[in-house]
Amino acid sequence: MNDCDIQNTLSELTRSLGRTPLDIRPIAESGSSRKYYRIGTEQGSLIGTYNANIEENEAFFYLTRHFGQKGLSVPKLLAVSEGHDCYLQSDHGDETLFTHVQRALASGHYDETTVGYFKQTLEQLVRFQLEGHPGLDYGKVYPTPCFDRSGVLDDLDYFKYYFVKPHAEIVFNEQRLKAECQAFADQVCQAPNDFFMYRDFQSRNVMIDHGVPCFIDYQGGRRGPLQYDVVSLLYQVKAQLPQPLRDTLLAHYKQTLARHLDLDALGFDRYYPYFVYLRLLQVLGAYGFRGLIQKKAHFIESIPYALKALEAWSASHPLEGYPELQHVIAQVTGLLPRYAASIQTLHPAQLTVTVNSFSFKKGYPNDFSGNGGGFVFDCRALPNPGREPEFKTKTGRDWEVAEYLEAKPPTHAFLDHVKGLVGQSIDNYLERHFSHLMVSFGCTGGQHRSVYFAQSVADWIRKTYPNVIVQLNHIEQHIHE
Repeated sequence: MNDCDIQNTLSELTRSLGRTPLDIRPIAESGSSRKYYRIGTEQGSLIGTYNANIEENEAFFYLTRHFGQKGLSVPKLLAVSEGHDCYLQSDHGDETLFTHVQRALASGHYDETTVGYFKQTLEQLVRFQLEGHPGLDYGKVYPTPCFDRSGVLDDLDYFKYYFVKPHAEIVFNEQRLKAECQAFADQVCQAPNDFFMYRDFQSRNVMIDHGVPCFIDYQGGRRGPLQYDVVSLLYQVKAQLPQPLRDTLLAHYKQTLARHLDLDALGFDRYYPYFVYLRLLQVLGAYGFRGLIQKKAHFIESIPYALKALEAWSASHPLEGYPELQHVIAQVTGLLPRYAASIQTLHPAQLTVTVNSFSFKKGYPNDFSGNGGGFVFDCRALPNPGREPEFKTKTGRDWEVAEYLEAKPPTHAFLDHVKGLVGQSIDNYLERHFSHLMVSFGCTGGQHRSVYFAQSVADWIRKTYPNVIVQLNHIEQHIHE
């Protein structure tokens, strides 16, 4: 269904309520394929949604009605199209809990109001988990009725295939990792799971309507353990909650929960650390898929926050008994400097040229800007210092390697051609106010030729174009300038 057809259908639904649509404005989309619209009427605004996934819609309709009957704070479902692909719900505004998080991050301080909203949110989470569970027909939820062993393994596979494997430099034993992931899933599934699990319980899905939290995007809910949702909120990586605040909020949640359940008997604390690992790995898988595979800058920008959180958690809570998984996590968190540097290229105020050296054996560099294009130069047809014994331990940054290459005529011819091509693009990009250009040099090992040419071209750009930001990454050498 195209946008015009969607808006016509939403207009008809609005009229079926006895209201006249005055205007329909698209709302920024999130990570899902759903499309949202704000519909203005004289009686107030409504939220219209289009989603081609009818099964998911049916789950949302059922859960909305179920939670509404339980007195939980969710939108009201007002109208549904004949094809069940469009629907209207009550509008709870644009202010989310994450809005307050962003203000806190900008000020450098989590104020009492924001902390209070977090506490209210956690109190309501307990209600969802305990009051939302009785009488809920899990046969009507989507895509699965229960977060079980297969669900845990799906999250771990998501991490492995969409974040670990796209980084060819991460090495691991496939069979040992598979066995440890299965053992990890067995461990996690020992946690009691006879509760409602929201699945995507994070601050972007908590609307603050006149000071009261209202909850959205629960259509992926299912039966599951208690820990997953509280971890999802407290370890939403872009929120960057300080650990002391996380501890305070976790204590508040447990205090609220303890009024209804014996947490010691449930082994809440015993299983909690595993859920922190699970959620952080799942999130990295999502960022890998949406960012590295689909090239969406918002998700690429989130990667260093997830890596930082994983690094801190693995340092304070080593994953004992899972050596291969811990080995992978150590390599993954070792990527933090590379991704931290990449944030600066996402929203630059002027032209940024990223220059990379890399090994063709390890794969091409990622384009963190989301811009695409640029140049990849193959240095493998040039004289190879790596074949000379005296250069085995040196790189293209060492003067001895530079001297060797500069004595070869093909080096100068190659460099002149590169400068001509790259200079032409820089001139054009500056004139057209473009924000990013990527230039990469590859050789066999990413040690000698590619490093030399990346270094030389980066130095040349800095000297020739002083107003251009140059970011230099020697990927195999783990050097970022």
